[in-house]
Amino acid sequence: MADDEKSAFDPGLYEEEAGRRWGHTDAYKESARRAKGYSKDDWARIKGESEDIEARMAALMRAGIPADGEEATAVAEEARLHIHRWFYPCSHGMHAGLAEMYTADPRFRAHYDERVEGLADYVAQAIRANAARETRDT
Repeated sequence: MADDEKSAFDPGLYEEEAGRRWGHTDAYKESARRAKGYSKDDWARIKGESEDIEARMAALMRAGIPADGEEATAVAEEARLHIHRWFYPCSHGMHAGLAEMYTADPRFRAHYDERVEGLADYVAQAIRANAARETRDT
């Protein structure tokens, strides 16, 4: 990826670590395949969509909307579909696994919590509730 493309969104920031941890998985291979073809405009769109999802989640949290309520789980579903559309097939179970990483990994926690303190936990709870709802509804 060219330097000017990385300035819009730097997916390679943790590329070495991700390759070590998940390089053997189909999801990682599919994400790498897709990402290889993305343009600067694609990366800007991906980043913009992600920022919009996070901002709406933060607004719900600030408004006191329950993380396991309909509004927050709907945004959690949008987050799952964003990953599914741009990177790799992301089942509800896989998304719930990502939620665990968002709270367990200090870098992910800091990313969310710098927007609003406690957002990492709120997002994780919304994702888990969305996954549980999907399991219950199927």
